[in-house]
Amino acid sequence: MVAIKNELDTVQQVKEEIEELREYVDRLELQSHRRKLRLLEQGLTFFLSYTILASMLGMLQFGYNTGVINAPEGNIEKFIKDVFEDRYKENMDHGQAELLYSFAVSIFAIGGMLGGFSGGIIANRFGRKGGLLLNSFVGIGGACLMGLTKYFNSYEVLFIGRFIIGVNCGLNTSLVPMYISEIAPLNLRGGLGTVNQLAVTTGLLISQILGIEQILGTDEGWPLLLGLAICPAILQLILLPVCPESPRYLLITKQWEEEARKALRRLRATNQIEEDIEEMRAEERAQQSEATISMMELVCSPTLRQPLIISVVMQLSQQLSGINAVFYYSTSLFITAGLAENVAKFVTIGIGVIMVNMTLVTMPLMDKTGRRTLHLYGLGGMFIFSIFITISLLITEMIDWMSYLAVVSILGFVVFFAVGPGSIPWMITAELFSQGPRPAAMSIAVLINWVANFAVGIGFQPLKTALDNYTFLPFSVLLAIFWIFTYKKVPETKNKTFEEILALFRQNGRGSVLESSRLYGSMLNYSNALDEHLPPSERASLMVAEEKPLPDSSPVQHSPTDPEVCAVCVNTGSSLMMTSPNVTRRSSHTLSNHVCQMD
Repeated sequence: MVAIKNELDTVQQVKEEIEELREYVDRLELQSHRRKLRLLEQGLTFFLSYTILASMLGMLQFGYNTGVINAPEGNIEKFIKDVFEDRYKENMDHGQAELLYSFAVSIFAIGGMLGGFSGGIIANRFGRKGGLLLNSFVGIGGACLMGLTKYFNSYEVLFIGRFIIGVNCGLNTSLVPMYISEIAPLNLRGGLGTVNQLAVTTGLLISQILGIEQILGTDEGWPLLLGLAICPAILQLILLPVCPESPRYLLITKQWEEEARKALRRLRATNQIEEDIEEMRAEERAQQSEATISMMELVCSPTLRQPLIISVVMQLSQQLSGINAVFYYSTSLFITAGLAENVAKFVTIGIGVIMVNMTLVTMPLMDKTGRRTLHLYGLGGMFIFSIFITISLLITEMIDWMSYLAVVSILGFVVFFAVGPGSIPWMITAELFSQGPRPAAMSIAVLINWVANFAVGIGFQPLKTALDNYTFLPFSVLLAIFWIFTYKKVPETKNKTFEEILALFRQNGRGSVLESSRLYGSMLNYSNALDEHLPPSERASLMVAEEKPLPDSSPVQHSPTDPEVCAVCVNTGSSLMMTSPNVTRRSSHTLSNHVCQMD
């Protein structure tokens, strides 16, 4: 009887502590809610705008070099033939010249793969800002080589220059979205993330305009056209040094709190930065078990597998949507649709104008409508217009006015790309991962993006030859698959902190003891992070009891009917045992409505 009475007293004591702990957690949640409201009140400051502008030049570089090579195709092929004739005293046939030109186009993507894959390593070693500064020198080198191609009278110099500028652009596509997402306020993260796509589309438009025959699309002007890629690199090298390093990198990765505070004061234009510091500390505590993580560890991590899959599929939804087929071959598509060649070239410039304008329209919608919703609208609209493109190409030969439907369909396809798939994949990878695994995740996602980019650039012409007017049907099928995946799997990240986004995925994994343990660890670290920043009087009022060890080191068993188990317990076979006899009751009885039962 005495033993039974002791056990009942123990159970009652545990129940009382659980109730007290619930009150404690409620207070912490209220504190967190108030902090988040203050974060959502932050606005766009002059210095933050300046920093965004300086960093986005890297994405403008990417857009410019993606589009600049297409306009002077004939001029470059003629140069390759002339160099070959001067060197070997024999003529090169047109097929060989086309092959070497295609190599000049595709080697840019190969350099992009290398640069994108290296982005995480560079970001961790030199920082986000430091990596961008170093990358500016790479861009200057590549642009100089392309601009001096005729001076050296060597198409090999053009290939090397295109490869180096590809490395530069690959690094930019990894570093710039990461940097912007880490310095942007919570309530502006989506809109500022869209700046990446605005810079890309602006670069594309500039390259399309400068590449027309009336400006630099000539035999003498094309080296200068390619060499102008030096301008964004030099401008970034001038503007970026006065910008601060990412506060998250300084605080979480380098543990330099004072430098992080200085950076935040400059970016937020205020001394009231404690909410930002607390939010970063909460992320740091929640991710202590995933401090700097390698790409192999990221791929093998069951907790991070779902956000990694989402990031990869989102990148594929951008590149395999068919948009690159429009960017690379829009002029020939318009000619196929029945437009005259000179008209088709100017309509291609119209695509760039539409992309820029639609990106500007999308920027305020990103933080109002949400990433997931806009991506669904974008993919759905592209799917519908891809069907219209196929229908119009099939009927154009029979009905003349159907050529206008083809043009409208292609332009509509571009509009809906700008709504969602154009910008969201760049930012969402940085949002789905916390500070530890973020660089590795960006490296993998950007690598996949460049691989898909390369595949579409190389494979579209053979695909067009094989399928003729049905060329866009494979893209229609892929768009439908991507829409379904987004609807089923992609969470909404609007106005969520990095820790809250991480919790969405961890909650999905609570079916196993191990995942419950990780979730609980995240919750406990998060609570501790908040607790540390409470005033002493508030902290004292929140303390519910001193941590008390279990009376002895006896094993704690769970009822077989319990739906959950303590997060600090592990499966040891026939029974569930405490990992340590010194684990306190407070930390071992947190899961809701669950009481460990002594045997």
